[in-house]
Amino acid sequence: MSAFMKPHSAAGWATLLLAVIIILLGLPLVYMGAELAFLGGSLYYVVCGLVVTVAGVLMAMGRPAGGLLYLGACAFTWLWAFWEVGLDGWGLLPRVFGPTLLAIGVALCLPVLRRAEQARTTHVREVA
Repeated sequence: MSAFMKPHSAAGWATLLLAVIIILLGLPLVYMGAELAFLGGSLYYVVCGLVVTVAGVLMAMGRPAGGLLYLGACAFTWLWAFWEVGLDGWGLLPRVFGPTLLAIGVALCLPVLRRAEQARTTHVREVA
C-alpha cells in the first residue's frame, strides 16, 4: 500500500499536483532560509520552509492536516509580513501574494483531502 493518495478524479489530481508544488516551493525555502540565517538573517524562512514542506507531504498522503498546516503557515506569514512592513501595500504584496494564492487552492482542496482520509480509514478498518 502506497503512502500517497491515489487520485480518482480531476479534483484528486489537482490536489496531488498542488501538494507537489507546495513541496517544491518549501524545499528551497529551507535551504535558502538556512543560508540567510547563517548570515544573521531571520529564521522565518527556515521554519516556514519546513512547515510548508511537511504540509505538502501530508497533503500528498491525502491528509487534511497538511492543508490545515499550510493554512496556518499562511496565517503566520501574514502576521510576519505585517510585523516586518506594517500596512505598506507594496511591501506586503511580495510577501503574501504567492502564499495566499496557494492558500486559496489549499482551502478548495480540503474536501478532497477529507474524502481521501475517509477512504483510507475505511480501507484500514476493512483490512483489520
